[in-house]
Amino acid sequence: NHPISSHKMSHLISFLHLIGPENVITLSLSEGDGEVKLRMGDSGIAAEPPLTVDQMFKSAVERFGRYTALGWREGEQTKTLSYKEYYQACRTAAKSFLKLGLERYHGVGILGFNSAEWFISDIAAILAGGFAVGIYTTNSPEACQYVAENCKANIIVVENQKQLQKILQIQDKLPHLKAIIQYKDALKEKRPNLYTWADFMELGRDESDTQLDGIIATQKPNQCCTLIYTSGTTGQPKGVMLSHDNLTWTALSVGCHVRLTEATKSQEIVVSYLPLSHIAAQMVDIWVTMKVGGATYFAQPDALKGTLVNTMREVRPTAFMGVPRVWEKIHDPNVLVFTKVRKALGLDRCTKCYTGAAPITKDTLEFFLSLDIPLYELYGMSESTGPHTISQSEAFRLTSCGKVIPGCETKIHSPDEEGNGEICFWGRHVFMGYLNMADKTKDALDDEGWLHSGDLGKHDENGFLFITGRIKELIITAGGENIPPVPIEDAVKEALPLVSNAMLIGDKRKFLAMLLTIKCQVNGDTGAPEDELTPEAIELCRKLGSSATRVSEIAGGRDRVIHAAIQDGINRVNENATSNAQTSPSSGESWAPQ
Repeated sequence: NHPISSHKMSHLISFLHLIGPENVITLSLSEGDGEVKLRMGDSGIAAEPPLTVDQMFKSAVERFGRYTALGWREGEQTKTLSYKEYYQACRTAAKSFLKLGLERYHGVGILGFNSAEWFISDIAAILAGGFAVGIYTTNSPEACQYVAENCKANIIVVENQKQLQKILQIQDKLPHLKAIIQYKDALKEKRPNLYTWADFMELGRDESDTQLDGIIATQKPNQCCTLIYTSGTTGQPKGVMLSHDNLTWTALSVGCHVRLTEATKSQEIVVSYLPLSHIAAQMVDIWVTMKVGGATYFAQPDALKGTLVNTMREVRPTAFMGVPRVWEKIHDPNVLVFTKVRKALGLDRCTKCYTGAAPITKDTLEFFLSLDIPLYELYGMSESTGPHTISQSEAFRLTSCGKVIPGCETKIHSPDEEGNGEICFWGRHVFMGYLNMADKTKDALDDEGWLHSGDLGKHDENGFLFITGRIKELIITAGGENIPPVPIEDAVKEALPLVSNAMLIGDKRKFLAMLLTIKCQVNGDTGAPEDELTPEAIELCRKLGSSATRVSEIAGGRDRVIHAAIQDGINRVNENATSNAQTSPSSGESWAPQ
């Protein structure tokens, strides 16, 4: 059994008193002002008493008050906030939000690059009884309007003039909007209800604590506090409702699983640079770090254009999260001296390097493993408050996304003869539902409360989870055979290191075909592919006997040497196919590099 301290027991009793036996009925809902039944376990970490964000933050202040919580560069200076200062700043901002008219269960939209102001706005919105709502910095004005309308945003916090302009274009269409706050740069013009960060913070500085404390006292762990909006690639974005318990409990479970150390022993250091509109960045940068008293340092806004490594060298993080594209960009130059690679990347004291949010190639994983930098894969969803499985140093399989975090469960739904089926999640990290979307909520959560991921996967004999595709990606040929495209696409990329992307085509067709793209340079500002090949691709061409330096010299079968090499790779993959239906034709038209 897992003993509960008297301090934790008091939290549990107060929570049970707050919710009342008659109020909590269901595991999910679609109303922003509702409460859900928590997926409490009988013992272990799943039985830990639920906490609100304020309770977790206050506990961090009690234990780590004098330790650095946030750090950032201003010119040549490094500025910091201690946990005590951080909490006070969040309370002041919360009082300012209330003075500006923030209503209970209404949104505070945050639109900008990672910063102390972003974190403070997020937590202050929660403390004041609203919803913290990160908005993609790449959103169009229309996309910002949809999110702001959906969450009934009373306030929108923007980074700069560029983001401000998006909101000014749509503010007349936002009936709930009461104020806009710009946290970087001077205002270019004065407008009613438009505030600088300094003016905004001044609003609440001398306000009484009574109203804020009253709101905090009524908050419950099973109520919504944060909305994470899906990207909207398949219809309108969905507002993923996360409860206080989703955030605070997941932070506890993840911290335990990856064995983070508390600041009183040795402080963990992380770098914040991934978009905070995603739950992965919020969970790592804000919540897990807070749980153990770690310090979060902010990268520069142009981090992904090349300055990230400068911040990493300066900060020297102990844990680092990168999406596949970040690791691939580090991999591309391939000229780092083995003995100095960790120091060159600022990873000399980093014992935990993670990758997630998208599939990563085996080639990239093997490259970093050869440098003694194992990349631990994470797998999860916004709907699971971020991570569901995580690899560890002693539980590591190449291309596996590890084992389930403590207190959670994985179920493979309707597995086939090879053990592949839909991956389903259970645990206190499972979301409350989609805001104002009852049908979508019902689609995601079955009658027993299991979250259906839409991903196909299987376990090996040791319990490691492997992702093998998406249910919606399944190709059903004219002959009626179900073909999962991801394993075939991965096999082609492994056989052809010159290829950057592979997409299998063949739904309702008699045979399979494949579109291929060649590794090329990417525009740093727009992310658009360019005609020039990467140095790695040029080197591969030379080894094959080709002098090509541009994609246009290869595309359409122009380079016979490369054409033959690609067809040879396709043939090798076909030889290992599990059935004739899973082979691509040998015609030269079956690939199309771009």
